[in-house]
Amino acid sequence: MPRRRIPQRRPPLADPMYNDVVVSRFVNRMMSAGKKSVSRKSFYEAMKMLEEKVSDKPPVEVFLKALDNVKPAIEVKSRRVGGSTYQVPVEVKENRREALAMRWIIGAARARSGKSMGNRLGAELLDAYNQAGTAFKKKEDTHRMAEANKAFAHYRW
Repeated sequence: MPRRRIPQRRPPLADPMYNDVVVSRFVNRMMSAGKKSVSRKSFYEAMKMLEEKVSDKPPVEVFLKALDNVKPAIEVKSRRVGGSTYQVPVEVKENRREALAMRWIIGAARARSGKSMGNRLGAELLDAYNQAGTAFKKKEDTHRMAEANKAFAHYRW
């Protein structure tokens, strides 16, 4: 418990091109070695690719829908009870859901084979939008594991 007041969290500024805070958070999470301009360039390249592939909707809408498709509703947490460890299913808070979805999409894009990060990210976002791909599979696996361990839900804290 801190002795002084806890400073308020400042939300990041909205993205300059799309004027969206979620896009800004995604770019910040994708950034490595403090190079935001490189991260932003890759993201905009992915958005351009999405605009070409899905022409009936704006790319930001496709991005947000892809993010929603990957967000997990439930996950498992390890809980030690009397010498044995149980995987207890728990609901996921909204900010953690978003963070997990972003992390999974970025990780899946980095693991993909392809030319540039922008192309790989665009392909992963398109797959997530169509409810396919590695990040969406990770969400499905998480839900499946929570469903399998439903019997231990009474150990929730």
